Amino acid sequence: MSNSPNLLSEYIFLGTKLSNRVAMAPLTRGRSGSDRIPNDLMSEYYVQRESAGVIITEATVVNKQGIGWVDSPGIYNEAQTQGWKKICSALHHHITPVVIQLWHCGRASHSSFLAGELPVSASAIKINGDAIHTPDGKKEYETPRALSTAEIAQTIQDYKQAAIRAKEAGFDGVEIHSANGYLLNQFLESKTNQRSDNYGGSLKNRLRLLKEITVAILEVWPAEKVGVRLSPNGVFNDMGSSDYIETYTAAAKMLNELNIGFLHVMDGLAFGFHELGEPMTLDEFRKVFKNTIIGNCGYTRETAEQAIAMGDADIITFGRPFISNPDLPIRFRKNLPLAHDADTSVWSASGPEGYTSFPPHSESQAI
Repeated sequence: MSNSPNLLSEYIFLGTKLSNRVAMAPLTRGRSGSDRIPNDLMSEYYVQRESAGVIITEATVVNKQGIGWVDSPGIYNEAQTQGWKKICSALHHHITPVVIQLWHCGRASHSSFLAGELPVSASAIKINGDAIHTPDGKKEYETPRALSTAEIAQTIQDYKQAAIRAKEAGFDGVEIHSANGYLLNQFLESKTNQRSDNYGGSLKNRLRLLKEITVAILEVWPAEKVGVRLSPNGVFNDMGSSDYIETYTAAAKMLNELNIGFLHVMDGLAFGFHELGEPMTLDEFRKVFKNTIIGNCGYTRETAEQAIAMGDADIITFGRPFISNPDLPIRFRKNLPLAHDADTSVWSASGPEGYTSFPPHSESQAI
């Protein structure tokens, strides 16, 4: 093996040695059912992808108020915790570390998910975008209500309790989802946060909720096993603020001061770009964040190798390629062709089709 870092070289992460730097990105797949309990089908899906250096799970809601996706999993009750425990145990049998991504959808939700209650956000600002998929079909986005300070305090505790449950379930680490226009991203950006209290207005105040949640989780988990996901260039869920460079640089500096283990940056533009200036690149985060940096969004093997060789990233997460290539790192190592799924409509269906139906390369060749 080469002494120079590359996509298939080992790396120390979460206090353990990864066999490669090809990580599985969070992919919301909607197979948990209405009870949001991780199940055997999900376990099969994750185990199929056990050759990843590390797996970051699909976004997992920390409380009922955070729900905003049909049949996505949760970790706010005992049954859900036990469901995740079976998945963690199965992956550990294959010596694959697994990180849970903690999630609250905020305004990217609908009253259909919330027993008729309005979704919440930093401020009462509606998403300007396409309709949302709900249990009752497509619906127009609603104007959310702003969280009260008392509700913010409860939300922080819900994240902490989710982190406790994640430890009970046997996860190797936790990732705080502060990207893609969900609740923590809504507090972070000036476009969506127009509060006048301690959680809005100044940049310091807009950073406060992410900081307080991170600090609460650090009371449960060692710093090296905690990470945050950011999307500085993202437009998903109607995001993108003119002061994005200042905002995300300050966020990375703040997280560096907390000495968290990793920063997961959606630096690629495959998920959309707000075009408010030049894209923020990984090297800008490397200047202010000293621990592990993970790059994400639209990477190919070639661009991933380049990011690692240049020292901009330590790990690259792959999303869609892992759907139709459950053995993605093996294909990379053996220079095998990648499969491409032409029918993406089944990716968010309710059963095994488009989920666990993709074979590894050796089996696909025999079909």
